[in-house]
Amino acid sequence: MKRLIFHVDVNSAFLSWEAVRRIKEGLPDLREIPSCIGGDPQKRTGIVVAKSIPAKKYGIQTGEPMAMALRKCPGLVTVPSDFELYDKYSRSFKAICASYAPVMESFSIDEVFLDMTGTSFIYPDPVATACEIKDNIHNELGFTVNVGISTNKLLAKMASDFEKPDKVHTLFPDEIPVKMWPLPVRDLLFLGKSSEQKLIDAGIKTIGDLAHENKSKIQQLLGDKAGQQLYQYSRGLDDSPVKSQPDEAKGFSVETTFNDDIVSLEKIFPILLEQCDVLATRMRRKKKKCTCISVTFRTLDFRNKSHQMKLANATDITDEIYTDARNLFQESWKGQPLRLIGVSLTGLTDDSFEQLSFFEDTREKERRQKLDAALDSIRIKFGNDKVTRASLMNSNTRIGRKARAQMENERE
Repeated sequence: MKRLIFHVDVNSAFLSWEAVRRIKEGLPDLREIPSCIGGDPQKRTGIVVAKSIPAKKYGIQTGEPMAMALRKCPGLVTVPSDFELYDKYSRSFKAICASYAPVMESFSIDEVFLDMTGTSFIYPDPVATACEIKDNIHNELGFTVNVGISTNKLLAKMASDFEKPDKVHTLFPDEIPVKMWPLPVRDLLFLGKSSEQKLIDAGIKTIGDLAHENKSKIQQLLGDKAGQQLYQYSRGLDDSPVKSQPDEAKGFSVETTFNDDIVSLEKIFPILLEQCDVLATRMRRKKKKCTCISVTFRTLDFRNKSHQMKLANATDITDEIYTDARNLFQESWKGQPLRLIGVSLTGLTDDSFEQLSFFEDTREKERRQKLDAALDSIRIKFGNDKVTRASLMNSNTRIGRKARAQMENERE
């Protein structure tokens, strides 16, 4: 049976979702004025996360500092990120999409793939069905999406990136020579800037150039694995399935960027503890334990340094993870001012077996496990912000709102 895949992509998701909320409050539509979503322009962490089409006309780019964007457009309306709002609208638009397809894969917070294979008796006209999905989302939720249609995920996603907003596009295999091959090679899915430059230097400027080049030459330029994949993609070949269940997480991580330089352990330790608390809580909710802990920090010259350790036994206990993270940090930090600190937990396992040391204080371990279980229970029932550890009560550090939103997602 011939596959039929839709890719549904929210247009300027964060900006659109904030715009819908503001319209309900009687405020101007952010999509129709120079506006952007991002951090505080007074802080060095403030960058443009999303921008309106009118803002784009001023040369404002996603990822640039908010201060620079305001210099380009002094009248720019800036709005802070709100991940709880984004999660709400993400769930709503995905619920509409899921009602049309036997299988839906969440590709990101604002994108889904729908496997519509075998639905021709219910939906005989794919384009009409895509338009119906698009219009239902607009009418019910107030924001627009693009829908790409093809026989595989690669081509469907490429199609959804064609002219925006509020459009339906097809990119079937017989349309590749006209619709895809003339595009610049940078437009090929998963092709990064470094690979783009290597291809351009070799005279390969369009996706069509790449598709018609000798595969061995592409592999020489980009490496065997990457060259093979991108060569296949340039010819529209992709057999990856639409997955209703996401692949298991390989790890959990969080980073915190500081508004002021951090130079003392008294300020660093509470940050590490809160990061470890959030990560360990998320890990326990997935019924996992970690066997590797890594700590990363960034100095003022933007150099990153990481230090990691393998654990003798897998753990999900916050205090154990924090103790190891703190030791890792102290071993590698030389006192230089820091811009960022991060913690990651990897080597996940669901193995409940644990080999206890003869010298280990099992009663203390049980006490810590009971403490974690009590905190988890309260947070699941009443919310993640309703209880915290005593050592963080007087701390003004807050880890990223995105990490908190992820915790809130997993609570539900």
